[in-house]
Amino acid sequence: MTLPSPGPDATEHLVLPGVLTAEQAVETVAGLLAVQRPDGAIPWFRGHHLDPWDHVEAAMALDASGEHEAAARAYAWLARHQNEDGSWYAAYADTDEDGALPGDRGRESNFCAYVAVGIWHHYLATGDDGFLDVMWPVVHAAVEFVLELQQPGGQIGWKREADGTAVNDALLTGSSSIHQALRCALAIAEEREEPQPDWELAAGALAHAIRSHPERFLDKSRYSMDWYYPVLGGAVTGAQAKERIEEGWDGFVVPGLGVRCILPNPWVTGGESCELALTLWVMGESDRALEILQSIQHLRAEGGMYWTGYVFEGDRAVWPEELTTWTAGSLLLAVAALGGDEATTAVFSGERLPRGLEPDCCG
Repeated sequence: MTLPSPGPDATEHLVLPGVLTAEQAVETVAGLLAVQRPDGAIPWFRGHHLDPWDHVEAAMALDASGEHEAAARAYAWLARHQNEDGSWYAAYADTDEDGALPGDRGRESNFCAYVAVGIWHHYLATGDDGFLDVMWPVVHAAVEFVLELQQPGGQIGWKREADGTAVNDALLTGSSSIHQALRCALAIAEEREEPQPDWELAAGALAHAIRSHPERFLDKSRYSMDWYYPVLGGAVTGAQAKERIEEGWDGFVVPGLGVRCILPNPWVTGGESCELALTLWVMGESDRALEILQSIQHLRAEGGMYWTGYVFEGDRAVWPEELTTWTAGSLLLAVAALGGDEATTAVFSGERLPRGLEPDCCG
C-alpha cells in the first residue's frame, strides 16, 4: 500500500496560538526530517545515540505531521534490528550506515514496550493493513519480552542487564508508559482478531499497582515524570488524576518558563513540559495545556528545533546545548492532540483503547 503523502493541510492542526504558526510547524517538521538517517533511524541529534523510546516518539510526531513515509521507515528500522528475544538495546550509536551498533546492551522494558504505541498510532494515521500485518510479530515479541519482567504485584521490572540478568525493581514512570503500550498492543490484537487474554490480565494488574501501590515502585518522586506519567499513561483518571496533578503543581511548574525536570533543581525542560501539556489535555484541561506550551517558547531555536532545557537561576542559560528530536517530537504531539489530530487523540485519550482486567482483590 502506498502511504498518503502530506497535502497542503497536513500541518493545519499543528497551528496553535502562541506556540506554532503554520511556517514554524513546517520548519520544525523539516528539522526532524533532517536528523532522520537514510536507514530510518532517528537519533537524539546527529552524532548522538538513538534510544528506542525516543525514536518512536519522533516517528509519531512525523505521522502527526503527515510524514507517513518517514515514520514507516523509522518503524522498519526497529523491525530490522529487533533482538531475538523481542527486545532492543537501550542505546545505539549514530552511524551513516544502515545498521545498529549498540552503545548500551541493557534492555529496558519501557523502551521495548513503546513500539506498540507507535505502531498503533501509525496504523490509525494511515489505515495501512499491510503495515499492521508486518509489524504484528514485532509487537507480539516485544510485549512478551516486557511481560517476562512483570512482578507478582503487577509492576514491571525496569530492565535486563547486558548479561541477561533481570532487574526487578520497577520505575513508576516506565511502568505507566508500559500501561499505555499494553493497551495499544491489545488494540492491535483486537484489530487482528487475535485475543491476548494474558495481556489483558497483565495490563489490569499493572494499572492496579500504579493506582494503589506506590510502595511497589522505586521512590523517584523528585522527578516530574513520576508526578504526571500515571495520568498520561492512563492508569490514574478522574478525580484521582486531578488531585495528583494539583498536589504537585506548585512544586514542578515554573510560571512562564515550563516544568522542572527534578526537584529542587532550577532547570525546566521542554520534553517534560510538553508531556505535562499532553497530560492536561488528557484530563480535559486544554487551557492550562496551552499555557504550558506557550511558556516554553523561549526554548525554540533558529531552524525550528528546541533546546532540551534552561537553567533559570545562576548562569540563566540553555543547558545542555542540545537540540533534541524528542523535545521537538513531544511538542508536535502535544500540539497535534490540542489540534484534534485523530490518531494522536485516539492513542493518548485512551477512550477507544481496551482496558485490562484488574484483580478482584486489593492485594
